[in-house]
Amino acid sequence: MTEPFSQLSRVRGARIAGVSLDCGDHHELAAFYARLLDGEVTWATDSAAGVTAGSYTLVAQKVSPYLPPTWPGTAIVHLDLTCEPADLPAFQQRVEHCGATVAATQPDDRWVVMLDPAGHPFCLTPIAG
Repeated sequence: MTEPFSQLSRVRGARIAGVSLDCGDHHELAAFYARLLDGEVTWATDSAAGVTAGSYTLVAQKVSPYLPPTWPGTAIVHLDLTCEPADLPAFQQRVEHCGATVAATQPDDRWVVMLDPAGHPFCLTPIAG
C-alpha cells in the first residue's frame, strides 16, 4: 500500500537532472551543443558526455546502432532555442556555423526547424521582447 500524498510532503518533488540525446558519436554531439549554447563539456565517458550551459545539462548518449529521428515524424521531444525576432537570420547563421542544418520541412514561417549533427530536430523560436 502506498502512503497518502500528504504524508510524502517531506520528499522533494522531481527535478530535471538533464536531457539525454541519443547519438552515434557522443563527443561530436557534445562539442556541437557546447559551441551552440556557449556551454562546456563538463564530463565524458566511453558512452556519454555532459554539456553544461547555464543551469541546464544536456547529455549526449552513444547508442549502437543509432538511427536518427525522422522529421517530420511522430511525437518527439525537441529543444526550442530563442532569440529576438529581428535577430533570427543572424541566429540561424550562427547555428549553421556551429554545425546544424536547416530541416527540409518547415511547418511555420515564424520559427526555423534545424537538425543537429545527429539528426535531432530543434527549433529557433524568436520571442517578442
